[in-house]
Amino acid sequence: MNRVETALVNSPPRRALQRFYETPTLLRLGGVLAPDAHVLEVGCGAGYGTELILRRFAAARVDAIDLDPAMVTRARRRLGGYGERVRLAVGDMTDLRAALGAADAGYDAVFDFAIIHHVPDWRAALTEIARVLRPGGRFYFDEVTAAALATRGYRWLFDHPTHDRFSGPDFVAELERQGLRVGPRWLTRIRGHYLLGVADRPLPSPGQP
Repeated sequence: MNRVETALVNSPPRRALQRFYETPTLLRLGGVLAPDAHVLEVGCGAGYGTELILRRFAAARVDAIDLDPAMVTRARRRLGGYGERVRLAVGDMTDLRAALGAADAGYDAVFDFAIIHHVPDWRAALTEIARVLRPGGRFYFDEVTAAALATRGYRWLFDHPTHDRFSGPDFVAELERQGLRVGPRWLTRIRGHYLLGVADRPLPSPGQP
């Protein structure tokens, strides 16, 4: 992120949107987490979303990563009171094994608060999310689509990958291709500029390992 976007994502209006619109929408689509849920957040920034995951979604533990060491430092200050319930690391979401030692099927839920559109190989990011999600686990996503990134404001103010951007249907189709089930639990807002939804990794059918 450039300086303008970093300032925006840490601003009171952005946090209010995350708290009063995005979080209630994701809760409506996916509900609170199971007791003792171990959760991953990709792109945690200064830790505001991490705190919402702990308080509003009732996560027991959260592992959170960000590519920017300065943001991880800020998140440590914000989340210090949660003790061992939070583990923070600097890392790349396309290689969660290197960043966190994340094993296959290691998390009950994964959260993406509008970070995957920053990743040039966004499909690789979704591959990693699918890999670490347990059967029955949920992926909560809140994203910015190609339609928004093509607008004058986004082009002038922010830096984003310029190739292979996704629409809402593109993102959902890739999740389904990765074996995650979305169904009707997604929606777009403002002429398709913003995408919110929940996917899950299906439980094995009876008789399957």
